[in-house]
Amino acid sequence: MTASLVISAPASGVGKTTLTLALARAYRDRGLKVQCFKSGPDYIDTAFHAAAAGRTSVNIDSWAMHRDEIEALVSRGANADLVLAEGSMGLFDGVAAGGLSGTGATSDIAEMMGWPVLLVIDPSGQAQTAAAVAAGLRDFRAGVRLAGVVLNRVASTRHEDLVRRAMAGAGIAVFGALPRHAAISLPKRHLGLVQAEEQGEVDGLIAEAACFVAEHVDLDAVLQSAACAWTAPCAARPSVKPPGQRIALARDGAFSFVYPHMLEAWRAAGAEIATFSPLADEGPDDSADVCWLPGGYPELHAGQLAANRQFRRALKSFAEIRPVHGECGGYMVLGTALTDGGGTRHEMTGLLGLHTSFAQRRMHLGYRLAELALPMPGYQARALLRGHEFHYSTIVSQPDTPLAIVRDATGVVVAETGSRRGYATGTFFHLIAEDR
Repeated sequence: MTASLVISAPASGVGKTTLTLALARAYRDRGLKVQCFKSGPDYIDTAFHAAAAGRTSVNIDSWAMHRDEIEALVSRGANADLVLAEGSMGLFDGVAAGGLSGTGATSDIAEMMGWPVLLVIDPSGQAQTAAAVAAGLRDFRAGVRLAGVVLNRVASTRHEDLVRRAMAGAGIAVFGALPRHAAISLPKRHLGLVQAEEQGEVDGLIAEAACFVAEHVDLDAVLQSAACAWTAPCAARPSVKPPGQRIALARDGAFSFVYPHMLEAWRAAGAEIATFSPLADEGPDDSADVCWLPGGYPELHAGQLAANRQFRRALKSFAEIRPVHGECGGYMVLGTALTDGGGTRHEMTGLLGLHTSFAQRRMHLGYRLAELALPMPGYQARALLRGHEFHYSTIVSQPDTPLAIVRDATGVVVAETGSRRGYATGTFFHLIAEDR
């Protein structure tokens, strides 16, 4: 048996990530093996989870994944003492149209796995009403069980007392209260949290948060609430296909948005991964049979990428006879130009005709279902792929042949079709799973 909890909240921005990291480190410091997961498509939080728990965290997504795929990923918790699954947005927030095993809501995962929910409640500007919110979440869906709450950003002792009394009256356990004045936070960037691997001080921040939470939260009571009759399912072979036998993977500060479960699935299928750094002016391993450029923050390094002639020359040579694929930021770098936020145009690799710009930012966010019109590495034409798109760039020009018909979660066709030219392909969405 493994103790398990879903960390959720009524909305985004309440403190789910910070509490998840703090609890993971606090229990790890007690000698427990902690396994984290991220419900939903956010590709940044899992790196922070790994830093806190010392184990790789992966995404589990009810819209993009079949139940057996989720169970295969969840099976890694079999040898853990505690599973902590961080939710996304509010507990019941998902898309309007259902996906492969749900709407993408955190509550889907909680019900599917039978994991109780620990709510983070921010009672700022409230007192007794916070208990009404928590009670409403508790009673909204019969298959979702509430373990209790942690109060965040409490204004004073009197404020805490009022909220605690109201929660007790509603039959809801309060495991702790975090004062409003606490200055524990993680740096932000326009796509969310700064990547964990970029932060030299991240370990210290997590340790500080763990100590703070241990002082204000009853860790024994939280652990007791997580004790449930849950047995991790047996591992199954992942369904994600590797794009080749030996994969040259761009990996550095400009290219790091790649789902951990994808890399694990590639390796499980027998593929090898050889990383290289475009920022260090490195090209793909010439012994590889495919090159993959994931997303990241190329717009922050556009000048350096444009100046790195060895990287650009080696990638062009590679693409003359072998496939190269880019996702989001990687797709932009495969294009002809990238205009940064200041309006400066930077020449990219030119493998595709795509020109993108951050001079006029506009958010593109949501699930994507793509029907391939042309093949891409690992998949043939007419394959159905599920992914997620999140960026602020706009398309100035995209002259190449569209790669796919891409729809959002409601079935509406979107303009970001991806494209193909020769052996080069690219998409704005990050691949999560195949819709088999």
